[in-house]
Amino acid sequence: MQNRKLELITVPDLPEVRAGDNPGGLIIDALTQSRLELADGDVLVVAQKLISKAEGMQRKLSEVKPGPAAIELATAAEKEPAMAQLIIDESQEIMRHRPGVIISRHNLGMVLANAGIDRSNVEQDRDIVLLFPVNPDRSAQQLKSQIDIHFGIKAGVVIADSVGRAWRMGTTGMAIGSAGVEALANLRGQRDRFGRELEVSEHAIADSIASAAELIMGEASEGTPVVVVRGLTQGHSNQDSTVLLRTAADDMFT
Repeated sequence: MQNRKLELITVPDLPEVRAGDNPGGLIIDALTQSRLELADGDVLVVAQKLISKAEGMQRKLSEVKPGPAAIELATAAEKEPAMAQLIIDESQEIMRHRPGVIISRHNLGMVLANAGIDRSNVEQDRDIVLLFPVNPDRSAQQLKSQIDIHFGIKAGVVIADSVGRAWRMGTTGMAIGSAGVEALANLRGQRDRFGRELEVSEHAIADSIASAAELIMGEASEGTPVVVVRGLTQGHSNQDSTVLLRTAADDMFT
């Protein structure tokens, strides 16, 4: 068997993104300035915040009017009432809460702390928070189309965020949107090294890509929200990130 190599490359010198900016154009300019030519099969991992900022998903807490349910939730979770209202608005359901954190099933189907709403790497004004994109798979597809046309290739795109996990400390990368990537590989029916048939094995490839990229993307002041992942030969799949969602009916913990 040949040796395989996976390469992770940060894209430097991206400007601060503002509402209304074209993420694809900014990324293409940064790639060009750094003389980084994308190749067929490369995957571009983009931080969720970059997409959310460009799509105008900033909200001012001072402009949010909390209702009775939000005020009750805020009191129990020791949150600002306006933040509790945004979490309710962004969620299918509130699943758990305790002082300092609210766990909900986001409108996109993912289970997240505080519905993914965040202040980090947003404007210094603590009145401003950032929500998830409305349709991150569509955002990924639009970005993929720009990249493919500009470079004459087939590339994959993963929109990534860092999330916590049940029963585990720390955060890791998760794909909240993808295009051109085999997001979930079904290994059932294949054989292991000893000939046993795999019956339940599925590999969350898009999440693994997001986690790998976050090792060098960083979450603090690094300012590198775009990473090129080379060596996976992606770019041609019709899957998006929705294949990674476990339905509420299959949830064994609530």
